[in-house]
Amino acid sequence: MENAQHPIGSGFGARSTADDVLAGIDLTGKLAIVTGGHSGLGLETTKALSRAGSHVLIGARQPEAAAEVLSGIANVEVGRLDLSDLESVQQFAERFIASGRKADIVINNAGIMACPETRVGPGWEAQFATNHLGHFALVNRLWPAIARGARVVAVSSGAHGITPIRWNDIQFSEGYDRWQAYGQSKTANALFAVQLDRLGRDAGIRAFSLHPGKILTPLQRHLQKEDMVAAGWIDAEGNAADPSFKTPEQGAATQVWAATSPQLEGLGGLYCADCDVAVISDDGAETSVRAYAVDPDEATRLWALSVELTGIDAFSR
Repeated sequence: MENAQHPIGSGFGARSTADDVLAGIDLTGKLAIVTGGHSGLGLETTKALSRAGSHVLIGARQPEAAAEVLSGIANVEVGRLDLSDLESVQQFAERFIASGRKADIVINNAGIMACPETRVGPGWEAQFATNHLGHFALVNRLWPAIARGARVVAVSSGAHGITPIRWNDIQFSEGYDRWQAYGQSKTANALFAVQLDRLGRDAGIRAFSLHPGKILTPLQRHLQKEDMVAAGWIDAEGNAADPSFKTPEQGAATQVWAATSPQLEGLGGLYCADCDVAVISDDGAETSVRAYAVDPDEATRLWALSVELTGIDAFSR
């Protein structure tokens, strides 16, 4: 099988913004679901999609606060969604399906990063549960409303390079490391897109994952300022100190491009970066992806485990 995991020459790059990649694209009549679309990259994604004409449904743990942030943005609604709670995920999906609408775009944007050890549900590690299992359950629950050609985008990260799936101790029962846990959840996001694309292709579903780049957003809320200064991310005044960091508008560009670009027609299951398809490499570059994060056998294995843990599988029918 030909390896499609290589750049396609999109014409965009690291400094392109979400509005740049949407130039000339009319999303009038389209509906997008964006988890966490009221904060950080999600907010910039929501703004750009709305400006292009799309109606946007935001999934938020605190919908009242999210609605306040989103006030003044056209064509936006908010629904209650806690990705760490599978009952909340089910209720969100059921409400949407009951509305009789279909979703054209689903962007799995929400997430947590490097948090203190936290257990949710039946004792699952919170980053794996929230970043991966919650989105896995959401997309499977939404299947009746997306199985008509939707494009699904999973926001991964270059942090997937920290670790592959830790099959011997996925839930960190033998000792917690917040960065290993985050890295594993981001690898899971990429593998999810690989398998969803394979399973959903006959229904017109195409799925992509991506690294948005390095951006200062509320995602860093669990990090100490001293840690970020020591890493060279910010200076003592809290300003960005690393020139490779993107603005939120630039950081949102790759997920918007993956969700809407006609350049990706006929493609799927790919990991993207800087508004293009990434190359497979172990060099750790911002525009590359580790082989294990797009490995079809790893993706199949993770899907089976996710079905086992959540009890949800749209493809078992």
